[in-house]
Amino acid sequence: MSKERARRRAERLAVLEREKAARARKVARRARGRALLKRLAPPRMGSDGRLYRRNRRQRIGIVVVLLIAIAAVWLFIPEPALRILLTVLLVLAAPALVVVVLGRRS
Repeated sequence: MSKERARRRAERLAVLEREKAARARKVARRARGRALLKRLAPPRMGSDGRLYRRNRRQRIGIVVVLLIAIAAVWLFIPEPALRILLTVLLVLAAPALVVVVLGRRS
């Protein structure tokens, strides 16, 4: 009788070891997948620890386009009140236009 119990216990332990090894392989595969995604994903934080959304070229482009639009308003619109109103409107609408044109990045 004790030989039978020892055999069954050995079978149970063997099954548990196989399940444990399968779980370990699964965990290792997940860890490798996460590491690969982390390597492929762009960095999410700037050097100062803050999230950044646009690279330097995009920010420069946004400012240049906004300044050109404001210069065009001041050159081609004769009424001072309308100039000021359109300038304020451009400055306030610029963030929404940037998101629409360039999309939202995180």
